[in-house]
Amino acid sequence: MKTTKKTSRLSAVGVAARSQTLLLLAALAIAAIGGVVSKNYLARYQTPALVAVVDEQGIAGQKAPTSKPKLLASNPPATPARLPAIEVAPVATQPVVQTVVQPVPEPVAEVASKVDLSIRWFNGRPVRPAKTMTMVVTAYSPDEISCPGTADNITASLHHVQTNAFRSVAADTRLLPLGSMISVPGYDDGQIVPVLDRGGAIKGRRLDVLYPTHERARQWGVQRLTVTVWEYADGLPAGDWRAERDGRN
Repeated sequence: MKTTKKTSRLSAVGVAARSQTLLLLAALAIAAIGGVVSKNYLARYQTPALVAVVDEQGIAGQKAPTSKPKLLASNPPATPARLPAIEVAPVATQPVVQTVVQPVPEPVAEVASKVDLSIRWFNGRPVRPAKTMTMVVTAYSPDEISCPGTADNITASLHHVQTNAFRSVAADTRLLPLGSMISVPGYDDGQIVPVLDRGGAIKGRRLDVLYPTHERARQWGVQRLTVTVWEYADGLPAGDWRAERDGRN
């Protein structure tokens, strides 16, 4: 009788132990399943902060992983969408038009009033009228008819008769020194010509204009004209034409 009670008591203890073991195994299984589900849930929805907390604490007695969990291939990280390129049409520009203001020319009458129309040029220098003289004007030629005994084609100023293309005059050098500049109406179109010669019959207010031939000189005849005497307008001294000869007046 005692033996039966003892056996029954041992059987009850064994059953209780087995029950506790089964309960412990069930709890471990539930904890393990719950940890795997939690890990998969966190990895799937990309919550690395929660995964890290779970890994640090460990699930069901498992060791926490030291590396970061990998994302599932089925859920790659989202990349920002690339916007389509916008083509900007070139803006048509208008050409810049530069307006140039042309100066208004002064009336011819006003310009003429500002310019000394009496200024001419002779021998490369500006000249202006100095005075006028009324003179008897004749003509001569560089030959024996007009210059008997002295027809050597050399004037009293030692210039050749062809100087200034046969356009010169002979005067009384006491009145108009050699090198004087005069203009005679009707001779060389009124241009300025130099006094390069003198003559025995040319005294006082007498002039002899030069022509290349005796026939042309005769055509001039004898004329009484108002002659203009010119002077240099540049302020420089006139050249001394008589310095080239022996100094006789």
